[in-house]
Amino acid sequence: MPWKASSVMEERLRFVARLLDGEAMTDVCREFGVSRKTGYKIFDRYKEQGLAALSDRS
Repeated sequence: MPWKASSVMEERLRFVARLLDGEAMTDVCREFGVSRKTGYKIFDRYKEQGLAALSDRS
């Protein structure tokens, strides 16, 4: 079976979706390999700006 390629935005969307489903920030961050500080930053941006906030920034 070939590897599935995913973009950064898709990964962030999966991350946010799991938090919205009620999973704990600590557990989701550990699984995605990001710090809790980064996890909260991604989630807060999503809550403020919606899907557009999940795209890469310069």
